[in-house]
Amino acid sequence: MPKGPQGQRRPADVIGAAVMVGRIATGEASETVPLPKSAAAELGSKGGKARAAALSATKRKDIAKNAAAKRWKSK
Repeated sequence: MPKGPQGQRRPADVIGAAVMVGRIATGEASETVPLPKSAAAELGSKGGKARAAALSATKRKDIAKNAAAKRWKSK
């Protein structure tokens, strides 16, 4: 089943999708609000910041150079 921009479930057929958009526009139906992040997801998002704070500037620079080299490497 197709999903909307925030993960909402949408009708798969064109007519059903048009009816759903019309209902949302007129206020008959409301869009679902995305669920809050779980505790694990919140901790995971803090991990990169904590790692960057723990690394020295030169080590962060080396990691960034390696990442850029991999990203721009010709295939």
